[in-house]
Amino acid sequence: MACACGILCRCFNHPLFPVADSPPSTGPQRSLRHEDKRGFLQKLAEFIHPGPDSKDELIETLAEAEDNDIINAESRVMLEGVIRIADMTAGDVMVAAPRMDVLDIHAPFDELLHQVIGTAHSRFPVYEGERENIIGILLAKDLLKLQRAPELNIRALLRPATFVPESKGLNDLLREFRGNRNHLAIVIDEFGRVAGLITIEDVLEQIVGEIEDEFDVVEDDGDIFALADSTWRVSGDTSIERINESFGLKLEVNDFDTIGGLIAHTMGHVPKRGEVHEMDGLRFVVLHTKGGAVKWFKVMPMPLGA
Repeated sequence: MACACGILCRCFNHPLFPVADSPPSTGPQRSLRHEDKRGFLQKLAEFIHPGPDSKDELIETLAEAEDNDIINAESRVMLEGVIRIADMTAGDVMVAAPRMDVLDIHAPFDELLHQVIGTAHSRFPVYEGERENIIGILLAKDLLKLQRAPELNIRALLRPATFVPESKGLNDLLREFRGNRNHLAIVIDEFGRVAGLITIEDVLEQIVGEIEDEFDVVEDDGDIFALADSTWRVSGDTSIERINESFGLKLEVNDFDTIGGLIAHTMGHVPKRGEVHEMDGLRFVVLHTKGGAVKWFKVMPMPLGA
């Protein structure tokens, strides 16, 4: 009995449960108590069943909230993403160095322009000598200044590059991206070598899921765009029938409806950016991937004799 009384005494002496005959308080303490509008039963329930003690329990609580129609599925996914990125680092989501699209500071203007148009990024690391010697970041829009004023030196257009370690937490990295308005960082490994790059979009996609950009055209049959250099930009979702019709091919339509699915099956894995697959006289270069699938190919005729 004494034990039970002791528990009750501790319960009702807990800050959540002010004693009824306690003297009225004054000042800020009274104001805070006045603002607490929770009922006695709610306080008692919170005392008996405290909140989650771990991230796993918190995620389970979010799932229960969705089941009880307190939040919707999209809100749950976003909240879970916010929780999970606390344990993620730049190395977990970066684009590895071999797949980085970089520009050579000494390349001719036409070559730079061709690469910028072909890859369709807005920012490019620029190197001098070796690929690992990153000397700055070039914005695609700044390249137009060279076209209008050829006397300009490309070095004058470079923005300072931001370098972060692989172990950099995504929470801290997102805070830095927001603070310095720099949306791309070069990731460095423990030996000081370039391990890859990461963008603010890479971080945000861990929270909100896939972000559709200007190249994610929503169309059931995919898209094929002719480019000025006599190549084509082809969506991975383009149907095989449309590929056959557009390029005069006779690809078989079996278990795969799209060109992206067919090429992934033929290669035995989901292609990564920069990988090349050749078939029926055409060369397919992977330009962009998202969500474990190819979003865009660059397609060109294979050279004669290849």
